[in-house]
Amino acid sequence: MNDRPARFSYAWIVLALGVAVVFGALGLARFGYTLVLPAMQNGLGISNTEAGALATVNLAGYLVLAAVGGALATRFGPRGVISAGLALSGFGMLMTGFAQGFGMVAFWRGVTGVGSGASNVPVMGLLSAWFGKRRRGFATGLAASGSSAGLILLGLTVPRLLGHYGETGWRVCWFLFGGIALAIAVAAAILLRNRPSEKGISPFGDETPAGGTDKSPEHRQGIGHVYTSPAAWYLGLIYTAFGFSYIIYITFFFKHLITEGGYTRESAGVLFMLVGWLSLFCGVIWGAVSDRVGRRYALSAVFLLQSVSFVLFAVWHEPAGFVLSSVIFGLTAWSIPAIMAAACGDLFGGGTAPAALGFVTIFFGVGQALGPSVAGAIADATGTFNPAFLLAGAVALFGAVGSLFIRT
Repeated sequence: MNDRPARFSYAWIVLALGVAVVFGALGLARFGYTLVLPAMQNGLGISNTEAGALATVNLAGYLVLAAVGGALATRFGPRGVISAGLALSGFGMLMTGFAQGFGMVAFWRGVTGVGSGASNVPVMGLLSAWFGKRRRGFATGLAASGSSAGLILLGLTVPRLLGHYGETGWRVCWFLFGGIALAIAVAAAILLRNRPSEKGISPFGDETPAGGTDKSPEHRQGIGHVYTSPAAWYLGLIYTAFGFSYIIYITFFFKHLITEGGYTRESAGVLFMLVGWLSLFCGVIWGAVSDRVGRRYALSAVFLLQSVSFVLFAVWHEPAGFVLSSVIFGLTAWSIPAIMAAACGDLFGGGTAPAALGFVTIFFGVGQALGPSVAGAIADATGTFNPAFLLAGAVALFGAVGSLFIRT
């Protein structure tokens, strides 16, 4: 069968579900923690180090499933893995709202992370199967905007919920986040499809006949080749730098503005929402740029801009400095995961892309898991988050230089 006209292609339905899944798995499950963190600390009586540990537990859970989620999706089909993972994440958020004490909150944050890893990684890999090489960067970039939608919703609603419900406001927030994620999981189970051939079409933007296969050498060698490929290991190393640096910035963004920047909860929420609006199409823009100039140069530019953003956040404690930092980060925020997903599709083929992305996400997850605990400990030891943000800037600079040597 010939492809339908682009506006009717089922690939766009899959992409829309991809945006929604990222919104639930990252926008709510991960970044929701940023805005409820100060209220949770007050309610639970926890330190900055413990707050960092909660983030680390969540990200360690993400790492566990990121390590195998892509391979499970390749073996059993992304549809079931994605919907089950997001349902687990939604349940974990609901139970976080009921939890009493640091231990139970840590447990449910870990469960939430497991579900997020099981849904986010396979859905990004799924898009590499539904979109041809000329459209992969665009598609994965648009899916990454689900995180931006999360920031916008969070910045708009969370300060109001916290103000309205008082001491129980952070629990209400988790109930809302969990319910939305469960609804998206149901939609994913109903509407997602594992591959274009199930609808009798080719990947959008690809000339391969419907039902055809990716003929790249890496794809023909199978999943096992991913884990022994030097190119995959190097991509993972670069991805570690992003995981470590950005998660420090995003986890303690809200708290730093309130405790050291003199912002109110509402004004900090507005700035957080600004990041969300600016980042809404950053993945699309930089993904498309990477389609034109190459993955390595696009990655290097994004890393360099983020390094500047993190350093500004640490050294310029004026409204202009905080706004400029937020603007720079917002314009690049989710570009690196989008470009990485496209790079995995380029190197290993659409069929093996979920496994490849899952593998490099292990490295990303290690960086994420380490970042908040290191930053929280630094803040408790020094009385400020400034050194932690400077460290994030240095690590991002390493990523900028290292990206120039990525295999294409």
